[in-house]
Amino acid sequence: MENMVFEAFDNGKFSVPGVTILFQDVPWSKHPTFEGVELKHIVTSKQTGGAYSYHLVRIAPGKSILDHVHDPQLETHEVIAGKGTCINDGQKIEYLPGVISIMPSKVHHEVHAGDEGLYLFAKFMPALS
Repeated sequence: MENMVFEAFDNGKFSVPGVTILFQDVPWSKHPTFEGVELKHIVTSKQTGGAYSYHLVRIAPGKSILDHVHDPQLETHEVIAGKGTCINDGQKIEYLPGVISIMPSKVHHEVHAGDEGLYLFAKFMPALS
């Protein structure tokens, strides 16, 4: 059931007046640093003048996004499917579908996928460049 939710989301769309971006038209790309992590850059800095960016994140079973910070971005995670954990500013948060977590700028965080993988919708303000 959870993967059906992710698949529906993965085939969704971003719509604002005058713009529609079909998620299925955006390719998955490998994370430049973390093995087993893939991203769909749904809305980019270029499209928003640097104000924000939205990304689908797929973390393979047992893989991780290790400790890091973003400066100047605030980052949010919305868990779509799968299970895992996030260490957000030293506190462990169980990641289950429906959980939302916020990492302010300069706050250390990491994400670890469970046995079935983890699917997130990540947003950055200002945008990742």
